[in-house]
Amino acid sequence: MTPEISCIIYDMDGLLLDTEGIYTEVTQEIVAEYGKVFDWSIKKKIIGRRSIQAAQIIVDSLDLPITAQDYLDSRKDVLLERFRDTQALPGAKALTTHFFQSGIPQALATSSSSPMFEAKYEKHKQWFSQFKQIVRGDDPELKEGKPAPDIFLLAAERLGVDPAQCLVFEDAPSGSEAALAAGMSVVVVPDPNMDHSLYRNASQILSSLKDFDPEYWGLPKFS
Repeated sequence: MTPEISCIIYDMDGLLLDTEGIYTEVTQEIVAEYGKVFDWSIKKKIIGRRSIQAAQIIVDSLDLPITAQDYLDSRKDVLLERFRDTQALPGAKALTTHFFQSGIPQALATSSSSPMFEAKYEKHKQWFSQFKQIVRGDDPELKEGKPAPDIFLLAAERLGVDPAQCLVFEDAPSGSEAALAAGMSVVVVPDPNMDHSLYRNASQILSSLKDFDPEYWGLPKFS
């Protein structure tokens, strides 16, 4: 039996917006300057994490002769430029619009910092107006990033809802762990390259947002 759901919370990168490929491309360009290769053995560890956490993992895993902050500084301008043309992933707009029109409160809980979020958001302002709350990775009230539950608990608090009544959509193992730690239900849409065993505790695993059935969760059906 599924719990009563009264609100929806979404991750953004790799779930609603097709940004993970951009991150990978830019990371490969940077580490190649040091004769290194960025592959899935490292990427799977950083998906969904806050920038400084991800940067430290990359620097440590590849033994780069720079600090995590140096790495972030080196990629900032090129990421900001490439993110301005970020596209929605299949089923994302249709899903959020359905819930918006159904009157179900929605929030965004993204590990992206404000500058990166603004670049991605620029093309999607009208769409993102559907979200009652947007919590970013550098929010001053946020203590710990995913997989800690803080970002989802903060989103629920600002929506004024019980965490147990929140349904989270995620693509990252760290995000799935964070949602579960917050006492929420979580639907994951993993990258095809990810090991599904990393999501074994998730409430539901889908191959695409287009496969989501709201009636399974007691939510209004698609018209």
